Amino acid sequence: MTLILILALRAAGRKTRFPLLAACMAMLAFTTPASAQHAGLRTLVVPGSQPVTVALFYPTQVAGRTVPMGPWQPRVTPGAPVAAAPLRGLILISHGTGGHELGHHNLATRLAADGYLVAALRHPGDNWEDRSMVTSGHYFSERPRQVSRVLDALLANPEWGPRIPAGRIGAVGHSAGGYTVLALAGAQAEPARAVQHCRSVADDPGFCSLGKLPARGEPVATAPVPVATAAAQGAAPAQDGPLVTVADPRIGAVVAMAPMAVVFTPASLRAVSIPVRLLVAGRDAVLNGPYHGSYVATHMPSAKASTVPGAGHFAFMAQPVWPLPSEAGDVAANPEGFDRVAYHATLENEVAEFLGMQWR
Repeated sequence: MTLILILALRAAGRKTRFPLLAACMAMLAFTTPASAQHAGLRTLVVPGSQPVTVALFYPTQVAGRTVPMGPWQPRVTPGAPVAAAPLRGLILISHGTGGHELGHHNLATRLAADGYLVAALRHPGDNWEDRSMVTSGHYFSERPRQVSRVLDALLANPEWGPRIPAGRIGAVGHSAGGYTVLALAGAQAEPARAVQHCRSVADDPGFCSLGKLPARGEPVATAPVPVATAAAQGAAPAQDGPLVTVADPRIGAVVAMAPMAVVFTPASLRAVSIPVRLLVAGRDAVLNGPYHGSYVATHMPSAKASTVPGAGHFAFMAQPVWPLPSEAGDVAANPEGFDRVAYHATLENEVAEFLGMQWR
């Protein structure tokens, strides 16, 4: 395939009356996935007062197999050697509140097979085993900073750092992970907006309950840092200020799927300058669209936004193999008539195309 493309490009270059053909062939040559076509899997632990567990998906020439891992069944080759071809870039994945690093394994394996290193982290203090960070007072700053710390570690890693091409770093996030990647892109959170929102509306109960925020008519209490959380952190991070700014200029493009977003200021959403792909669930029963995904689309006209008809909040996650109850509902459940497995072929193509277009 590569030889055919090279010959076609040479021919097109000689025939100057076909400049469009030459341009199209050049684009095809760049966007064709790396020859590996398979995904390896390793685990990395970033040390610190709160160690961060990271699932690393990467291109390999060794054929993968379905590996049962709890409710997930990624198709990977654990510990396989890394393909010799240069990486196309690094993609960081941030899961939703109470999530898991394997929750987007199908998207991660697709991007790895396309030639990317994919780092899917388990957020300390906001994962399936521990959501203590939600009431810590530094949730909106700490979540994005955890992603930046993983990026720091990978760039400094003697094996991965030299392989990561400069200027080709992206981030993908779902739900609270969508908040996380938008904050890394430069959107600014105003934590007081969360409390004000829940005290003034009654039609966003999923957000308010997951955030442990007072509902309309309830008194407002300042949530202290839980003793257990502070002890686990050693020196607990500073409390969030009135405006949270945690942009990471190393990240050049983001994909936000059903993002938690009501806390962002409209002005900061408009000011985001890097490419953003926004996906909104048409039947989101966890985050009410007008306050979250559609809110971002309204105030970030530069984003490439679309709504997935019939999709529930968890449509962007891999399909678990058994029911997976959570504080937000059953992660494995889908709205009637929505085929999550079938949709993911489209999702993977759209995300891969968007990211590939940024680094042609």
